Amino acid sequence: MMNPYTVLCVDDEALGLQIRRALLEVAGYRVLTALDGKAALVLFEDNQIHAVLLDYLMPGMDGGRVAAAMRTIKPNVPILLHSACVDLPQETIEVVDATLPKGEGPETLISRLRLLIEASHMSMGSNR
Repeated sequence: MMNPYTVLCVDDEALGLQIRRALLEVAGYRVLTALDGKAALVLFEDNQIHAVLLDYLMPGMDGGRVAAAMRTIKPNVPILLHSACVDLPQETIEVVDATLPKGEGPETLISRLRLLIEASHMSMGSNR
């Protein structure tokens, strides 16, 4: 079943990014990808994004800095921090909507993302 939602996936690991893109596309999402924070911010600003799936450990800008910048551009877009990092800084946890360890299975990832999008969609009305 297709849905109208676009997810921005950000990860500096190309293989992991490709796998998540395929997974989300099979689940019916339109997916944009970025290998670093700067590219992600350009896509985020230039496209209608319904949710962000964001890695934490990246060269240049880490996920916390990317999320903070996204909040200043479009504060209501839900951000799911998807990271293998166990000791995330508190300020990063506070700027994202949810965190999900990279070890979790694809079903958990899809359901978590869907819940964030639905909650965001409901709170904003149907004009998204």
